[in-house]
Amino acid sequence: MAVDPDHVLRTAAALLTRKSTATMDEVAKAAGISRATLHRHFAGRDVLVRALESLGIAECEAALDAARLEEGTASEAVRRLVGAIEPVAGLLAFLYSENQLFEGEELNEGWTLIDDRISALFRRGQLGGEFRIDLTPAWLTEALYGLMASGAWMVHSGKGAPKDFQHMIVELLLGGALRREES
Repeated sequence: MAVDPDHVLRTAAALLTRKSTATMDEVAKAAGISRATLHRHFAGRDVLVRALESLGIAECEAALDAARLEEGTASEAVRRLVGAIEPVAGLLAFLYSENQLFEGEELNEGWTLIDDRISALFRRGQLGGEFRIDLTPAWLTEALYGLMASGAWMVHSGKGAPKDFQHMIVELLLGGALRREES
């Protein structure tokens, strides 16, 4: 029987989203394959995490495309983006906490491209007078990532309802990012 690497990756993503400390044995069991077979495809946790990183970047890029960031107001685009990322927020929360992905000089260029697209959205909102100008687009981008990771963990732990994910994140982010009229 041939092993479908995409199935193994998505199974690993689902498991590690729920249990970030899962072992390679647990990943293999969840995927319905032996540890030896898993190691033939992913020779260790580091290789598996890097493959999950590539999957996460691809999923983010798809969400960015689906969110149509250039259409409508920047606030509307942020809402669409959070909604589009929601299905993979758990994977992104796992990746966000994997320090090995962000240390050293081997930072995947895909993250930079994603950062640039989201920062451009916040910059558009600032230039259009929607968002505060005292917070940098880079800070707003990182705040969005942090809120999405927190929202994913909150829903996963049962402390928040899945139906509230988008609302919780967008309202907190935009409530703090919206420019206030001076009195």
